[in-house]
Amino acid sequence: MAGLDGTWSVRRTGGALPPLVGVTKRISGTRGSTRVFEVVGVPFTVDGLSLRYDRPFSAFVDVLTPDGEGFSGRATFYGRDYGRFELRRADAD
Repeated sequence: MAGLDGTWSVRRTGGALPPLVGVTKRISGTRGSTRVFEVVGVPFTVDGLSLRYDRPFSAFVDVLTPDGEGFSGRATFYGRDYGRFELRRADAD
């Protein structure tokens, strides 16, 4: 999805997520990764507004909703919400 392409800063807004300092999501086309301080990356597939993580993390899906200049997100595990976050552009288009 073209609207998701780029690098996004992630900020925790609620739930059982840890502080997300240094966390970004890089997305290009139908692929992306969640990165911590640009060192560790967990890959995912973009499926509409869902980010479906690859094995062994396939039970995790981030569900996005457009929100102003970015997105609100729900972090899910086997379809159940466990946290909320927001994405804001970290790169200039």
